Amino acid sequence: MTAMTAAPTGGPPRRRGRRPRGSWAGPLFVAPFLLLFLVLFLAPLAYAAYLSLFQNRLIGGTTFVGLDNYVTALQDPLLLKGVGRVALFFVIQVPVMLLLSLLFALALDSGLMRLARVVRLGVFVPYAVPSVVASLMWGYLYGPDYGPFAQLGRALSLPVPRFLSEDWMLPSLANIVTWEFVGYNMILLYAALRAVPQELYEAAAMDGAGAWRIAWSVKLPALRPALLLALVFSVIGSFQLFNEPNLLQRLAPDVIDSAYTANLYSYSLAFTSQQINYAAAVSFLLGLVIVIVSYAVLLTANRRRTV
Repeated sequence: MTAMTAAPTGGPPRRRGRRPRGSWAGPLFVAPFLLLFLVLFLAPLAYAAYLSLFQNRLIGGTTFVGLDNYVTALQDPLLLKGVGRVALFFVIQVPVMLLLSLLFALALDSGLMRLARVVRLGVFVPYAVPSVVASLMWGYLYGPDYGPFAQLGRALSLPVPRFLSEDWMLPSLANIVTWEFVGYNMILLYAALRAVPQELYEAAAMDGAGAWRIAWSVKLPALRPALLLALVFSVIGSFQLFNEPNLLQRLAPDVIDSAYTANLYSYSLAFTSQQINYAAAVSFLLGLVIVIVSYAVLLTANRRRTV
C-alpha cells in the first residue's frame, strides 16, 4: 500500500517571525535622525529637567528642592516682565510681518509685477543674512551719533527718533526681525499659492470674478494652512527672541538689561550669575509658555474653520 501525498501548492512555507526583504530600509534610514535627536535634543532636555530640581546653596552644596525653582520663577518679577515684553513684541511685530509677506506673495502670484524674480530674490535675501550680522548692521543704522539716519536728520534739520531709546527699542527690534523674516514667510505663502489648482481660478473667472474677488475668495482660503504654519513659527520665534536684544545691549545698556526678554534672562542666569539650576527652570517655563500659546493659536484656528 502506497501513501499518496499531495504536492504542496503556493510555494515554500513562509517562516514565522521572518520579516520580508526590504522591510528594514525604513528604520535604517530613520535611525541616524533618531540617534541625533536623542543625543542632541532629548538627552540635554532630560538633563536640564534634572538640573531644575536642584539648587546650589552656599551651605550644604547642591540639594534637591523639587519644584521650588519653578515656584520662585512664577513669582519672579523680572521673568514675568520679560515674558510680557515679548508678548507685546509678538502682538506688534507678527501681524505686520505676515501682512507684508502676504502682500508680496499675492503680488508675485498675480503675474502682473514687473521684474518678479528680482523682487522675489530681493525680499528673500535678508533671510539669508545671519541674525547677528543683521543686528550689527541695523545697530549701526540706529546709532544716534554716527548712524546714517541721525546724520541725515541733522543735514536736513529734521527730527529723527532715537531708535535705541526706551520708547523706540521694541519697535526697532521688531523692524529688524521683520526685515529678516518677511522673505521667508513670503516664500512659504507663495509656494502654497502655486499649489492651488488652476481650475479654481478658471471657474471663478467664468463666474465673473475679478482679480480682487479671486484673491479674496480663492487665494486667501487656500492660504489658511500656510498662514497658520507661519503664525506658529512666529510664536516660537518671538518668545525665543535673543540675538537681536543681546547684540543691541552693547549699544544701549541702559535700555536693554539682562532680563529684557525671557530668553536673555535665562542666558544671563546661566552664564553670568552661574545659577544653572534656576536657569533650567526658567527655560522650561518659557517652553511651557510657547506650547500654551501655540496650542491656543491652533485651537482658535480650528474653531474658526469648523464654524
